[in-house]
Amino acid sequence: MSCNSDDDDIPQLSIETFAVLQEFYKEQEERELMRKNVDSDTNIQENWQLSQFWYDHETIEKLTSIILKSVGHQGKIALISCPSIYPMLASKIGENGEVEIYEYDRRFSIYGNNFKFYDYNKPLEVPENRTSYYDLVIADPPFLSEECLSKTADTIKCIARNKIILCTGAVMAPIAEKLLNLKKTDFEPRHKNNLANEFGCFTNFDINVM
Repeated sequence: MSCNSDDDDIPQLSIETFAVLQEFYKEQEERELMRKNVDSDTNIQENWQLSQFWYDHETIEKLTSIILKSVGHQGKIALISCPSIYPMLASKIGENGEVEIYEYDRRFSIYGNNFKFYDYNKPLEVPENRTSYYDLVIADPPFLSEECLSKTADTIKCIARNKIILCTGAVMAPIAEKLLNLKKTDFEPRHKNNLANEFGCFTNFDINVM
């Protein structure tokens, strides 16, 4: 008579396979949590002391459309100092796409690993594995000054692989061209709370074909 019980016939997972499954389920849970955070109305208000001015809905829709048509739903995208785009863009990106926020305001850490603390005064303090990583970088420097744009440009040049979108005051056009070779487009971003300054959208690619 065999001493083996019926349980011996049940297939057993190897330690390696079990570890892979655990990692898979962990990633699924994190992705689901991320989607819940995106889908929920977190209602993070502008902090004017941080020079935060959120885009209006139409501008967010337009920028999201430009970005996705430009790099596709599997693209790698970085948002520098423009977090109000994130919820809509993250909800529409594909399963293999990436949208990451570079932001000084730690309230946006609700987005987990997709949040990267960013201080424009330390422009090259970015993760080493993000050098020349993103298919598209979109930035909206918090202050209308050559210093702020220059430091933000250093970050952009460090992490961007290809396409760049810059949203900033129209008066910054000469500096945007000098630092990043960006041209002003016909699209004018608008904000929930109207700003007195004329705003512009600058790129290194043609958004009119988007």
